[in-house]
Amino acid sequence: MLDISYLDKLAEYFDSGDLAFDFEHGDEKRRQDILEYLERLMDLADQADELATKLIFKGGMLQALASSNSQK
Repeated sequence: MLDISYLDKLAEYFDSGDLAFDFEHGDEKRRQDILEYLERLMDLADQADELATKLIFKGGMLQALASSNSQK
């Protein structure tokens, strides 16, 4: 389910300027699709940030780090 290579390809698509080119030269449907995709991606990023925070700070990672430090 976790495909880092897809995220790398997506980052390259953004960094290369290809997405901007596709947007600038696309028809109205393509532009709308790109904007909807980016909006969904931003929503997922917010969700991922929230989840990561919960996993790290409430899921025991912080406690595990604290335990590890106290045992030293």
